[in-house]
Amino acid sequence: MSTSLQYPIGTFQKQSSYTNEMLDEFITDISSFPVRLRNEVQHLNSEQLNIPYRPGGWTIRQLVHHCADSHMNSLMRFKLALTEDQPVIKPYFEDRWAELPDSKMEIEPALQILEGLHARWTTLLKSLTAEQLKKVFVHPEHGTEISLEENIALYAWHCNHHLAHVVSLKPKKE
Repeated sequence: MSTSLQYPIGTFQKQSSYTNEMLDEFITDISSFPVRLRNEVQHLNSEQLNIPYRPGGWTIRQLVHHCADSHMNSLMRFKLALTEDQPVIKPYFEDRWAELPDSKMEIEPALQILEGLHARWTTLLKSLTAEQLKKVFVHPEHGTEISLEENIALYAWHCNHHLAHVVSLKPKKE
């Protein structure tokens, strides 16, 4: 499988440090994601939403629902890290979640979740102090600590990564 189909913007690249300017750009990407995603999917019909964005990949419909699921989990991880001391987060099987019936329904509820969730998430992200950005949660599968600033970078990438999947579909659907 072509890496460009699976990772159209490349894989996430963790940085050794993050500047305020970088974090501001990442937060802007996260904040604007629901509008950018809606703009790309709102004119797709049901048949087009059921096209996988790559061979063996999820459909666009599943991808939209995955973003809602993933971003809900991420917001909870931020809140846990802000209110607990190095909490161990609960991983989930995103591939199994994508097969549940709610990931095959219409996409409007997922888009609405993303809009409300990102409004709250952006407010939280913009309020973080330098000290809070260094707070961490522990991912038990990897045994690693992930700082909130790294997770901001990761989720900005996640937004742009999946948006690129949708955009890459457009030449196939027209």
